[in-house]
Amino acid sequence: MKLRVFVEPQQGATYDTVLAMARVVEEEGFDAFFRSDHYLAMGGVDGLPGPTDAWVTLAGLARDTSRVRLGTLVSPATFRLPGPLALMVAQVDAMSGGRVELGLGAGWYEEEHTAYGIPFPATAERFDRLEEQLAVVTGLWRTPPGEKFSFAGTYHALRDSPALPKPTQEPNPPLIVGGTGKRRTPELAARFADELNVFAGPEQASAQYATAQRACEAVGRDPETLRLSATLTVCCGSDDAEVWRRAAAMGSSVERVRSEGAAGTPEEVAEQLAGWREAGASTLYLQVLDLEDLDHVRLIAREVAPRLG
Repeated sequence: MKLRVFVEPQQGATYDTVLAMARVVEEEGFDAFFRSDHYLAMGGVDGLPGPTDAWVTLAGLARDTSRVRLGTLVSPATFRLPGPLALMVAQVDAMSGGRVELGLGAGWYEEEHTAYGIPFPATAERFDRLEEQLAVVTGLWRTPPGEKFSFAGTYHALRDSPALPKPTQEPNPPLIVGGTGKRRTPELAARFADELNVFAGPEQASAQYATAQRACEAVGRDPETLRLSATLTVCCGSDDAEVWRRAAAMGSSVERVRSEGAAGTPEEVAEQLAGWREAGASTLYLQVLDLEDLDHVRLIAREVAPRLG
């Protein structure tokens, strides 16, 4: 099972803080380092010094790391036009030597849109926009060099695009569709994505995976070609006292983290993570909320990962 680290810098982190975490993630052998794509803190925190843009951050990390894979969980379709987004991700992919993955979703956090003047349409339109964005991004990346790409949709229209630059990875960087929408999300994953990601417990994740696999069959795709992953909060400590201290530093409790993710000693956390593997996930994104606590990540790498095999 692949273990990846996922952070939420909008809660309050500078680029240097994010970089320090990413370097430890790389040094400790995790498969990837992912970050959220949000512009506003959640849960009543002030978020100081303020948000950092996800793709600006990943461009920096592309040059400041060397091995670990990098990506977003997930970039909202409302934030960026699909043409410039395809260009941006292709450039960061080149800057990283082919280590980038793009997670896309419909967007859900209305307050951040209001705070920064980003239109926030109704749910159905957001999913329609996501569908067009997926079609444009993949279309631009997969257009053979020297050919043009055109697209005529309800919200986006491209005419005779040179579809450049091309990403380093062929035919394109891995594309992740994330979310728990019961119909559109699995359908879009089946049509466009390399991976379906859910931020949910094992039972809900298993149901979403089954829906996505049926969606694959409906469009003539081998369900085995769609990778399945889950995101969950983690709080691990060498003993109970350390677990409680880390939960408090996260602004939570051990019981709450355990109800939504995994919390406890390394042995306990590994046992809880196995539930997602049994549900069908081959990759887990471990949400680490305290970006200053680098020893937390080291403990997971050295004491939890080996127990998962």
